[in-house]
This record gives sequence, C-alpha cells and structure tokens, in this order.
Amino acid sequence: MKVEMDDIDDLTICDSVSSLIEGCRLPVHMTGTNDWPLAEIISIKDVASSKYYYVHYVDFNKRLDEWVTEESLDTRKVHFPRKDTGGCSTGVSTPKKLQIGGGSGSVACPASGGGGGGGGGGGSGIIAASGGVANLPSGGGVVSRPASPVNNVELLNGNAVLAAALQKRINRKRKGPSLESEDSQDAPQGLTPGPRQSGSMVSHHDDIVTRMKNIELIELGKHRIKPWYFAPYPQEMVNLDCIYICEFCLKYRKSRKCLERHLAKCNLRHPPGNEIYRKDNISFFEIDGRKNKVYAQNLCLLAKLFLDHKTLYYDTDPFLFYIMTVLDIRGFHIVGYFSKEKESTEDYNVACILTMPPYQRKGYGKLLIEFSYELSKFEGKTGSPEKPLSDLGLLSYRSYWAQTILEILLSMKPIGENEKPQITINEICELTSIKKEDVISTLQNLNLINYYKGQYIITLSKETIESQLKAMESRKIRIDPKCLHWTPKDWGKRAKW
Repeated sequence: MKVEMDDIDDLTICDSVSSLIEGCRLPVHMTGTNDWPLAEIISIKDVASSKYYYVHYVDFNKRLDEWVTEESLDTRKVHFPRKDTGGCSTGVSTPKKLQIGGGSGSVACPASGGGGGGGGGGGSGIIAASGGVANLPSGGGVVSRPASPVNNVELLNGNAVLAAALQKRINRKRKGPSLESEDSQDAPQGLTPGPRQSGSMVSHHDDIVTRMKNIELIELGKHRIKPWYFAPYPQEMVNLDCIYICEFCLKYRKSRKCLERHLAKCNLRHPPGNEIYRKDNISFFEIDGRKNKVYAQNLCLLAKLFLDHKTLYYDTDPFLFYIMTVLDIRGFHIVGYFSKEKESTEDYNVACILTMPPYQRKGYGKLLIEFSYELSKFEGKTGSPEKPLSDLGLLSYRSYWAQTILEILLSMKPIGENEKPQITINEICELTSIKKEDVISTLQNLNLINYYKGQYIITLSKETIESQLKAMESRKIRIDPKCLHWTPKDWGKRAKW
C-alpha cells in the first residue's frame, strides 16, 4: 500500500524506535491486513521491558485504533510533529491534516445518532446515530472517516479546546453536570463553528485520554464484545480485563461473581418503562430519562463504547429512550436503542441511535430507523436525525431513505391510461414523515431527478427498480403500525419533566 505524506520536508529516516515520540506519523502494519497505512502515535508505554505504541490510522475510523509493537512500525519514513508556533506549553502539535468528508451528515460523521448511532449505527447496514448509528454497511469498500466532528482545517490543540469548552459551559442556558466541560467540544473564536451542541451531542475533546480506548472487553448477557471507543466508566473499572454488565438493568460489575450476586437480587427482565410495541419476539420500551435516570445513564455509558463523537452521559432528563429488545424464555434482551429530545426546536426525531454489535447486519438497524419515523407519523410531523451522523449511520439512513422513497414511487398508479404517475416532494414527505431536505438529497444521490421541458421529473431506470425490488425482498422484518400502542405527549405544556 502506497503511503503519501503531507510535507516531504518533514520526513525523517529514523535510526531507532527510541527517538519516536507521541505525535509522530509513520506507516504502521494494520492488524489483520497486509496494509501499512499512515498512522499517528497517540501514546507509548513500557510493559515488561517492551515498548507498546497506541496508534490512530489517519483517515480511518477510530474504532480501528490499537496497541502495536515496534515490529509493526516502519521507521524509514517518520513524520515528526512540528514545533508549535502558537506558544503552546506542550511544545509540539499534531501535523496539519485536512478534514475529509462533508455532505448532509457533516461527515468528516453517523451517532447517531443521532446515529448513535450508534449505532451508531444499522440494520442491514447501521453507527451511528447519534449520532450515531453503529452498524456495519452491507457493502464493502467504504473507507470510514475520522469520527471526531472537528470542522476547522487544523486539529485543535488542548489549550484551545479547553478554553472553548469552559466558555461554552458559561454560555449554556441549560446547565449540565460537573463533567460537561470535560466532555464537550467547540471551536475557538474565529474558526468555523461546529454543529449544534445540545445535550445529545456532548463530545469529548481530542485529548490523550479520550482518544484512546480504555475498556478491553465487556460481557453483556451471553455476548462478549470488544469496545470501539473511549467511555467514561469509573477508574476502578477501566483497569479490569472485562466489565460485566447486567443485560436487563445495565449496571456494571467488576467480576462474574459480583454479577451473579447482582442477578440473584435484580428482578428486572425487561427495560424499565412502558412497552409500546410488540410483534412476534420484537418489543420496544419507552424510557423517560428523568424517571429512569440511573438506567438511562448506564445505557449512555454502554452506548459510548460504540459511538465516538455523539452521546450524552449524565444529563438525561430532557430525553426519551426507545429500547428495542428480542424476547426469549429468559427475558427481553437489548438489541439497540435510539434517544430523542422531548422538545426539539428543529424537528429531530432521533438524537443518538445504536445497534449493539452482536445484532448488526441483521436488519435491526433499519427497524430502529423505521420505528423512529413511525413515531413521527403518529405525531403528524416530519422528522430527521440529529446531525452529524456517524459514518455508518449516514450509510444506513441513506439506505433507509432510498428504499422507503422508492417503495412509494413504485407503488404509484397512473391516473389515466396514457399518463405518467404524478407525486410531489411534499406528498412524499407526508407519506413517509421524512423531512423535505432528506427527501431531496436522497433523490439527488440516486440521480433520479432530471430537468425536462421546464420542469423537474423523477426517472426510474430498470436497474434502479430491480435493485429496489431485491432490497425489499431482503428486509424480512418490518414495523407493523397496528402493533404500536402509543400516544404522543405535548411536553411543551408541562411545567416540569
């Protein structure tokens, strides 16, 4: 694999790994592949007289970050960090790096969230939303972008981010918990502002701690899962080989013995809250972030392991959580979830969204997205996931939007014998509850809109129709509106949540 560097003048042939420092960039052998992509050294540690290097592969998602030994480093081309001309106390800064991506999901992503995912994301392919949906895409060949939603050209140094975070905490109308300043990110004055920072988009800044995975393994029910990202679990849990999590109440324990003692006392066999949907073995539970605060906080901690840039930790009061479960003789097992604000000024119907890794690529991600739009239909509104989406979340939402809109178009019948079927963008929005901007962007991405004789028309090719029919056949599980028993609440009329 060919490696290209930004500035040839900064390349140095390194005679020994002992001269490598944090911030260096060099080709590194990626585990499980034959590739040597460019990577940045985030941290160095000594274990039993051997050095280990925590690396981030540039232009790859952070879920691929890992510890490697010196045998995996190619020291023939080392890009040392520049001296910081801004007088930063660290003395060095990360080399300049252009941000990639953009587009409707502010993918630089989906969370997705909103996302969240996770989540993110989805189904046949959701990470999400929180933004993030956290599912793997159904097709291969897509390179993930770096997940931190930084909108300026240069990566921000620690002092600038900390100053911005402190200023943001002062300016916020709704005061968050004491950890908010540690977990928020905003751009300094004079730079392009980042996306809207609501409670559902609390993001860690790019410091040495939050850039590194801190949990080795979790056990959730019958599944053992390797986390993807940093999550702010208590320090005494971080140093363990595995964290044991109750799959019903989501409380975490230090050992399997402690978990067994907990399970003997825990009488929950489903998420706390109201079951608002059940068909076959699929159920959805609605959780109020104020009434079930501990569960909501534990859910957010768990989701943060798989959603990098968008999730909330402690300020759960303004949010509702919709937990999707599968039922067996032992109880209701969590498959995924999405959160949404009780009151959204911008008509977001999803804040964070995530499908748990053991259930990805099975159709559950799209089912989560479909359920969120079914709630919007009951509310009589059009909705959209909160941006930015994670990379996988954006793929999943675009797939869902495309399939849903094409399904509508293929079901249309012509009014007369020699006439073409007719439908407006607004009618598509009413039928699907997908926001107008998302409908238009989807039609443009599919190259279905054409200008003909003074008007815009939608043209469906034979290939598009065939691929859509094939996709419709592959979706085995769908939301049945008749099984949804739910009444929307007007949170604006309530003095308190």
